[in-house]
Amino acid sequence: MDMIFDNLQLFAEAGTVVNTTGGTVNALTGEATPTNALSGEMKTFYDTELLENARAEMFYAQFAKRQVLPENHGTTVEWRKWNTFDKAKKLEEGVIPTGQKFGMSSKTGSINQYGTYATISDKLELHAYDDTILGATEEMGASAAETQEALIRDGLLVNTNVFYCDNVNLADGSVVSTPTAPNEMEAADGVLCKLTPDAINKAVTIMKKNRVPRIGGKYYCVVHPSVVYDLRSCKDWVEAHKYAAPQELFNGEIGELHGCRFIENVFAPVLKGDYVNKAGTATYASYLFGKDAFGIIDPAGGALEMIVKDRSQIGGPLNQFSTVGYKFETNGVTVLYPERLLRIMSCSSYSGSDQEN
Repeated sequence: MDMIFDNLQLFAEAGTVVNTTGGTVNALTGEATPTNALSGEMKTFYDTELLENARAEMFYAQFAKRQVLPENHGTTVEWRKWNTFDKAKKLEEGVIPTGQKFGMSSKTGSINQYGTYATISDKLELHAYDDTILGATEEMGASAAETQEALIRDGLLVNTNVFYCDNVNLADGSVVSTPTAPNEMEAADGVLCKLTPDAINKAVTIMKKNRVPRIGGKYYCVVHPSVVYDLRSCKDWVEAHKYAAPQELFNGEIGELHGCRFIENVFAPVLKGDYVNKAGTATYASYLFGKDAFGIIDPAGGALEMIVKDRSQIGGPLNQFSTVGYKFETNGVTVLYPERLLRIMSCSSYSGSDQEN
């Protein structure tokens, strides 16, 4: 009987918790009952994990010109730039020359909100050997980076400044032809439209002619691993660890060629559809750029945010699940100077097997 009475007392205690407009209170004492919300220390810890994992996978964003958007200032940002002047002409004695017009042009970008989450059951959270919330946080960081990378990648693809690599005879390295459209790019056994040292040299020359300012004295090119495979066989390739100042490497940097440093990125465009080559297989877009070629908006209050709701907050009447997610606001990317961004189109030895991304 004592055991039965004790068990009944346990159920009786449950009735002392009452929901009110200010939270939950003990019906007998009036004291507020704890909600088991996520502590500030743990939120900071999870936020840090998310950001660190996201940054480790972000390659394009590290080169963007960032523009802060203060709170309560709408959703659009304008980047302004001064127009350039022509060179001076020889003056005629006593004749006032025609003056040049001075003005500026602008580019605008607008932000949108992105986010996702995952639900973790109470049984998984309680009985799994590993920290499920931490594991989900790490994977959410990778997801956030992939989302941002895809938005930038797709935004840069529409830039019309395009360079096509030569179709090269793989036996002797001679140039067979130079394509002007994707369907002219070769991906056959003996001929391949590949990124070669000569192609890089030509692309860098275009940048120089357009007077594109460098980043720390170099241009940068983001390339897919399949394209890097063909490029690494070059005897002129300089491995990243042989740099004079290796501590200055950017995230993902792998080497240098002809004054251009390369960033390897698995999210670099693998294209099909309207971009398939002559053989009907994948082509690749490598982005070569200089300083401030594109911009990203950093909205105040809209930066990448980790959101963890424990099961006592969101898990329903029986506290059956927690949620882990993130959200952020971004414009994706805005091309600020089209001439500072060159899309290099090529195939690779993996064109036949790679899936578009």
